[in-house]
Amino acid sequence: MASLLARLVFFFFISFCFAQSDNVLSFGAIPDGKTDATKEFMVVWETACTSSRPVTIVVPKGRFLLRSLKFDGSKCKPKPITFRIDGTLVAPADYRIIGDEDYWILFQHLDGVAVYGGVLDAQGTSLWDCKSSGKNCPRGATTIGFQSSNNVVVSGLTSLNSQMFHVVINACNNVMLQGVKVLAARNSPNTDGIHVQSSSTVSIFNTKISTGDDCVSIGPGITVSGSKMSHVAPVTASGTFIMDPSR
Repeated sequence: MASLLARLVFFFFISFCFAQSDNVLSFGAIPDGKTDATKEFMVVWETACTSSRPVTIVVPKGRFLLRSLKFDGSKCKPKPITFRIDGTLVAPADYRIIGDEDYWILFQHLDGVAVYGGVLDAQGTSLWDCKSSGKNCPRGATTIGFQSSNNVVVSGLTSLNSQMFHVVINACNNVMLQGVKVLAARNSPNTDGIHVQSSSTVSIFNTKISTGDDCVSIGPGITVSGSKMSHVAPVTASGTFIMDPSR
């Protein structure tokens, strides 16, 4: 774990020193929690993609209302991209707007992506109520996912009230999650804290999870304490558990 941590910290420190900085406010995003900022966030992303330099996308204090976002690096010029979030990203109160999406926020096909700080408020309680009533409800969106990516850092992020899983790591290599907080009610359905599958060299530590389903769930393509999942260190959980797929 120490070797992975040192490599990733050095990688993003060097990148930060030479990074281009783009503030979402400069692209028209309004931090009032009511005005849809999805378009503005995607314009920032497209600008970052075309840069030849490392890029830091700055999300200042405030509440930013966002529909489903897909940050796809397949057409980006190769370089590290960092999100530095001081505010809160909030999903629509109407769960149907993102409820049929696989992810609320998805990062994919990237080599060198970091998310520092911030709160993701998925406002999933109304969907939980729908499910508990027995009505026909959407499955719900995972709050944030990283897919087919390398050298991923998530630090100091808080995920609140996810519709489904909070964090998913799928088909990634060299991933570090530290100081992450996952919070949802004890009776929230299918709100796994961190789900990892088909990935290698994943580290999770100093992370607090209090949610209604599995604390850390392990999918196919993973072996704990082996070469495929290198480390799972202190995790604090309330009313949840770390799932052992062999049981």
